[in-house]
Amino acid sequence: MIKVLVYVFLLCASAQGFTANITIKNSSNEPLANAVVWLTASGSTEITAPEAPYAMSQQNREFIPRILVVPQNAKVEFPNADSIMHHVYSFSKAKTFELKLYKEQPKAPIIFDQTGVVELGCNIHDWMLGYIVVVDSTVFAITDENGKANLQTGAGEYTLSVWHSGFSDISNVETKNVIVGTQPLEYKVKQEVAAQIDFATDEFDDY
Repeated sequence: MIKVLVYVFLLCASAQGFTANITIKNSSNEPLANAVVWLTASGSTEITAPEAPYAMSQQNREFIPRILVVPQNAKVEFPNADSIMHHVYSFSKAKTFELKLYKEQPKAPIIFDQTGVVELGCNIHDWMLGYIVVVDSTVFAITDENGKANLQTGAGEYTLSVWHSGFSDISNVETKNVIVGTQPLEYKVKQEVAAQIDFATDEFDDY
């Protein structure tokens, strides 16, 4: 009887919009900021990415944003807002590509058609590091300084996926089956999270 009532509740609520309030904590039970979280519905079919491209900029010799989350098959542009050249590349399994020395804007965006974590670098400025996280969902966010993220979706059964750039193995995504309803969700990552280091830029290069 209880299972029937839960099913009826989820069936009725799925037609409504819910805000899934999610808190992510590290292995020490402290709020984990800058964690990527996304929800994938049970039995999900192929998702449709927006036509408009996302942007991963280079500005002040840094990738902006440092972490970009996009749905599978999304297009991403790499505009260069600096007065110097950049040479963006990735050797990641999810997407291997290279944008050789350029200023302003490359001719065409790049399509990210495989899910996974794409680690970005610049062949000229070694300290530049960025990530594009390609997910099988359109419901995603990055946690704030309190480890919280709010995801707009319908009630129901989902797979919650969590990733952080401080994971020792950045290809390792943690997952958990959850039910989205009226109760907030909390997840504690199993992996240790390394401290993130900000590298000072070299102001003496001129290219």
